Amino acid sequence: MALAQVLLGILADGPAHGYDIKRTHDARFPGTRPLAYGQVYASLAKLDADGLVEVAETHQGSGPERTIYALTTEGDAALRTWLDETEGAGPYAADELVRKTVTALLLGTDAAGFLRRQRATHLKEMRELVDEQAAVKDTASRIVIDHTISHLDADLRWLETAAERVAADRRTA
Repeated sequence: MALAQVLLGILADGPAHGYDIKRTHDARFPGTRPLAYGQVYASLAKLDADGLVEVAETHQGSGPERTIYALTTEGDAALRTWLDETEGAGPYAADELVRKTVTALLLGTDAAGFLRRQRATHLKEMRELVDEQAAVKDTASRIVIDHTISHLDADLRWLETAAERVAADRRTA
């Protein structure tokens, strides 16, 4: 994910501090891994160094110092450029799921068991997302959940194919 550009998109709504930016991100992308505060602040520091955001103000209250960031003209231009660019399709790099399966298979450990457990995890996540989607009314959140569900569905199909291949390999061995 182009986190920097997503943060620019959040700041396009107006100046905000890191906590609010993180909260907005997590709300905009339900079903995805929440951002770590460290990611947000590291990205904001880089965006600031690159001149795409600027510190609008700093507040010192009873808690930690709050730095409010704002989008610069250059940041707005970079955001618009990013939004105009299309994304290439694939190639799809092996993700952790594929790496674990291949490693288990090549080491002779229980790849079939791993695939069964992983399938159960994916099905549980799919059920939770379908339930969450029923309660979501805004189009943006529904689109994010649709995308995640589609990827889970593709992973589930891959898990079934991989399990069939592992079982066939055992029968011929």
